[in-house]
Amino acid sequence: MSRYIATRAIRGANALVSEAEAMLEQALGERGPETPVAFPNTAYYLPVIFGMMGKEIGQLGELPGILAHARSLLHPTPSEEHWTPYLGETLDSGMATLIAAEVIEAIRYVYGLQPESMPGFKLAGGTAFTSPDSDGGDGGPDGHLNGAIDDIQLRSWGIQLVDGRMPGFAAIVGCARSNEAAVQIVRQLQQRNILCFLSGNVNGRSIIDQLAEEGVELGYDTYTVPFGRDTISAIYALGFATRSALTFGGLKGGQAREILTYNKDRVFAFVLALGEVDDLKYSAAAGAINFGFPVIADTVIPQILPTGVTTYEHVVSMPWNEIEGADDSEKAKRLVQKCIEVRGVKIRMADVPVPVPYGSAFEGEVVRKADMRAEFGGRGSRCFEHLKMAKLDDVTDGKIEVVGPDLSTVEDQGSMDMGIVVEVAGRKMEQDFEPVLERQIHYFVNGASGIQHIGQRDITWIRISKKAADVGFSLEDFGKILHARFHSDFGAIVDKVQVTIFTDPALVEGRLAEARRAYDFRNRRLADLTDDAVDEFYSCTLCQSFAPNHVCIVSPERLGLCGAYNWLDCKASFSINPTGPNQPIRLGRKLDAVSGYWEGTKDYARIGSHGVVEEVAMYSIMQNPMTACGCFECIVMVIPEANGVMVVSREDTSMTPAGMTFSTLAGMAGGGIQTPGVMGVGKYYLISPKFISADGGFKRVVWMSSVLKEAMARELEVVAERAGDAELIERIADERSVTSVDELLPWLEAHAHPALAMDPIF
Repeated sequence: MSRYIATRAIRGANALVSEAEAMLEQALGERGPETPVAFPNTAYYLPVIFGMMGKEIGQLGELPGILAHARSLLHPTPSEEHWTPYLGETLDSGMATLIAAEVIEAIRYVYGLQPESMPGFKLAGGTAFTSPDSDGGDGGPDGHLNGAIDDIQLRSWGIQLVDGRMPGFAAIVGCARSNEAAVQIVRQLQQRNILCFLSGNVNGRSIIDQLAEEGVELGYDTYTVPFGRDTISAIYALGFATRSALTFGGLKGGQAREILTYNKDRVFAFVLALGEVDDLKYSAAAGAINFGFPVIADTVIPQILPTGVTTYEHVVSMPWNEIEGADDSEKAKRLVQKCIEVRGVKIRMADVPVPVPYGSAFEGEVVRKADMRAEFGGRGSRCFEHLKMAKLDDVTDGKIEVVGPDLSTVEDQGSMDMGIVVEVAGRKMEQDFEPVLERQIHYFVNGASGIQHIGQRDITWIRISKKAADVGFSLEDFGKILHARFHSDFGAIVDKVQVTIFTDPALVEGRLAEARRAYDFRNRRLADLTDDAVDEFYSCTLCQSFAPNHVCIVSPERLGLCGAYNWLDCKASFSINPTGPNQPIRLGRKLDAVSGYWEGTKDYARIGSHGVVEEVAMYSIMQNPMTACGCFECIVMVIPEANGVMVVSREDTSMTPAGMTFSTLAGMAGGGIQTPGVMGVGKYYLISPKFISADGGFKRVVWMSSVLKEAMARELEVVAERAGDAELIERIADERSVTSVDELLPWLEAHAHPALAMDPIF
């Protein structure tokens, strides 16, 4: 262990703890000990402090004891005369730094100084899409950086973390050698779908400033999140890591060793320190090393290499001037490659031959009208996509045609009809896989930087930005993307891919009619597919990479709790990868038709959960409900006083009749824990005839987030009609009218909700 690193880290930790103590003393004097303190929209209080110490901090007056613990972790700087290993003292100092940093950021929230202001800066659109023609987005208020990540966003990234699409995250601290280098570092990470957390500065200049100057879109949707322009804002990245263990790993606050081990083994993250490394950065880096996250610097610093104490490099120096490369862009590429190599991040990349950067990180980009070269669909034109199976002899692999006018014929910011028809052939291809593959078009096309894809089927809306068009993106490139990605992602069932882009209005009309006939056939086919019509369900263990004992059983009438995988998806996945996360569960003898028990599901629950879960009832929330990792779209929870259940959407931050927000409820529903009365679900399970059918079905829903009511209005109308009560949805309360049990009961009585007259749910 380097005495130089130990000295700088310990010195930085001592200084920061002292700064935190001074700030806290001032805050207590000015605001008082009972002043609430919290990060917004999280059930995990101050996450690092909660995770490491198990302390549920809610007021300023509870922080002196926290800082006293941080000070107890401090050590004197190493002696110049006597050598000692230093590693333990350095790691202690790193943890003290993280605790002090979180206290400081919490105090800043008390004073309204977080999220940090940045004049002239605007975040990209957030998790919910509004309109690309609007002036702002949902990623944060104009003129402010992101600040703390909320639990809703953590869970929205959950499925990408667990299925490998998002292989890890990079905490980037400081300022790159040039704007060109800054852009290339982020682009290289985005193309690998690695989440980027930005913080810190060098001499007052941050990589956040560099990216903003170059017009790089920042925010949740682009995997590039700016926390703040000082080093301590990097604490939000470690808070994210802590909550990953608590949310997906089923761990509890205070299980410090388990949380740190979980991150070392399961969360592939690293710190990239750009520019001069001062004492505070050394101490923050020591905090990251506690989590098993290596630090890579582009300056000359001592290294910590494998010595028996560490299993891989923990501090790596790759001086910028010594990196091979003709220019800053090439050097940045090599620096990113070194980071990935050191941490061992597992990257899955498809070679997509298009002239713009490509990767899942660009899926959330919004192309606003002012930046648009052309659009297809929306208000002014028609756009659809249709994937169909064909015979091997009828498909020419790699053939891409544009039939009709090309992009050059569209006036600037104009619109054009377009139909994307994909023909696939393969010896293992089945007609049931058509909608599964077709649904991937949205993700594949959205991966191109400067391209916006919304909707599916005949409500597709695509925009091409001026920047993408200026570098040569053409309509033919849509075909290149789809050809490359279908072969890369579905090569086990797809042998040939042919794409035709129709822009001739008359041909679009004819092909659209053909596509609509196919859509209608699929709708009727899926409607006929019931649990009783099949002899096998499917397991889904994708989330076990984060929640080791969680089991998810997917049936035709119950999709996965993440909402991303239905029975046909799992069937296709098994055909693509017979040893993968989706395995058939032979049902065998039916044990209980009402609750949903089979010999096969009972055996799988025990085996899949490593003995933690004995059995799962497919149709009940009250007896042996299915477990969840943390990726669920909604939470269903029993409200005993109302003899029913409430349904809370992940997007809903309001208070519920249970006296808890979604974030707090998620701690009860996630982590692979089986809790009767609480269950994470995919939102489309709500419209299934099997939705908690053993407990009374949809008529038990007494409260529902309004975002679900509005987004699923058409589907819920069908459910109400099936239940024999056309006004059922109007009888269900939401946060606009009811936020407590005391308010809920009179409301239900006034609206004659059927749950009040049903048999007791217990």
